[in-house]
Amino acid sequence: QVQLVESGGGLVQPGGSLRLSCAASGIPFMIYTVTWYRQAPGRQREFLATITSGGRTNYARSVKGRFTISRDNIKNTGYLQMNSLKPEDTAVYSCNADRSDDPISHWGRGTQVTVSS
Repeated sequence: QVQLVESGGGLVQPGGSLRLSCAASGIPFMIYTVTWYRQAPGRQREFLATITSGGRTNYARSVKGRFTISRDNIKNTGYLQMNSLKPEDTAVYSCNADRSDDPISHWGRGTQVTVSS
């Protein structure tokens, strides 16, 4: 059974940092592309960052320079380091793992990030 479990969310003050984790099981994690998204209330899901199996990264303009995506294939875990957080970063953050030859795109349930003073 495939599982992606996000953790690391919480309440943080503006300007603070959080590191989110996405722990995967049931898939050969190292050959999957990992992508982070977020969704704020009343808004569409937003792409944040992606990292391929080869380590190539890409970021949304809104988070480039503040967020860093990474992965540890030994631990089967993806990460999203978030710095200089702003109130508008408040959302549920979810990770996705997919691969062109897997018909299923795998999602976690998400973790809440709230940026507020």
